[in-house]
Amino acid sequence: MTKEYRKNVHLTFPPTISGSPVICDLTKMFDLSFNILKAQITPRKEGHMTVEIMGTKENYQKGIEYLEKNRIVVTPVTQRISRDEDSCMHCGMCTAICPNGSLFVDREKRIVVFDIDRCTACGMCVRVCPVNAMHVDAENGMI
Repeated sequence: MTKEYRKNVHLTFPPTISGSPVICDLTKMFDLSFNILKAQITPRKEGHMTVEIMGTKENYQKGIEYLEKNRIVVTPVTQRISRDEDSCMHCGMCTAICPNGSLFVDREKRIVVFDIDRCTACGMCVRVCPVNAMHVDAENGMI
């Protein structure tokens, strides 16, 4: 059994492609799953999307090649956000600024929960954390 491979990538679509279902093709053609973490189409019809792509590593590579052949610029997310659990005072400031809900308050436990799998590494939480509990970590020494 092959282990599941997952990777977060930023995609930039030219105006001629931004309305096409190329992301859905990843499921049909390459047996990949995707989770849209962030998406935007500019007034000039350029598309920008951050997605988590899941499947086998071989199918992931084929899917990325397919996207690039369709003139979509694929950029790996080269940073991750981490939280120092000992420093976090669970004030909730980060939850107000998190654009995709990866930081939220568990009302029963009265703590801030960090769902790293939904994080797009935008860094907004790092800028607002009053105790510097949120950090940007580089992957492969790159930011």
